[in-house]
Amino acid sequence: MTVTTRPGWSTLPALMYHSVSAVGGPMRDLAVPPALLREQLQALTEAGYRLVGLTEALDLLAAGSTEKLVAVTFDDGYRDFLTEGVPVLKETGAGATLYASVGHLGGTAGWLGESAPDFGPMLTWDELAEVAAAGVEIGNHSLIHHPLDVLPPAQLRNEILSSHEQLEQRLQVKVRSFAYPHGYNSRRVRDLVASTGYDNATEVGRRLHTPGEKRLAVPRLQPTPDHSGADLVALVRDGEPGLAPKVKQIAQPGWRVARKVARTFGRNLT
Repeated sequence: MTVTTRPGWSTLPALMYHSVSAVGGPMRDLAVPPALLREQLQALTEAGYRLVGLTEALDLLAAGSTEKLVAVTFDDGYRDFLTEGVPVLKETGAGATLYASVGHLGGTAGWLGESAPDFGPMLTWDELAEVAAAGVEIGNHSLIHHPLDVLPPAQLRNEILSSHEQLEQRLQVKVRSFAYPHGYNSRRVRDLVASTGYDNATEVGRRLHTPGEKRLAVPRLQPTPDHSGADLVALVRDGEPGLAPKVKQIAQPGWRVARKVARTFGRNLT
């Protein structure tokens, strides 16, 4: 599926946040403290950008909007999104999409291994309902947070359909957006996501989204605790520098084969 576009836009920056906290160690880039999140979002607003969730951004562009838009997204569903992130969004007038890891709600981020306690608890279902009531778009981050593109068909189908049904039935909202765990996707995964009723989805990508790209594989940029407000404005304007985004894109098929082989030996590479 490709984006239906009208003239007037050349790039859509989409941001990928995770925890709204301060975390040390190898996972530190997955956490941005509340004060810095506020600085980053305020800097974007002052630079003339309108901050919205991903589905709203795509809908506005498809309708012909020429506004400077930034799609703001948060992955996983840590409790600190409700306690720290939602107040910052309200203060800065920003919209956002939160992708919930459905099977981990009420628990911890087990896929992070020894670093999981550093990120605190995940949202409960009641807390996720509070997030939705605050005006945040709820998206799906699958049932269990592991790569989908190397799963056998029956397991893949359960991961996508079960989580989708739980979100829509328990929250009584239409869930239109999907985020692939670890960013990994393939034609098989995208086709199943589309047939389940999603009209957009995100990967990692580390580059700007452009017209004509897959609406079911929107790339995102990752703000880190090392980005000042001014740094983030530059990232949104210019994209990530260097060859890393292109190399990452080219290497995906080969890395998928390596991950499939690793699964046969009981290893889950990410």
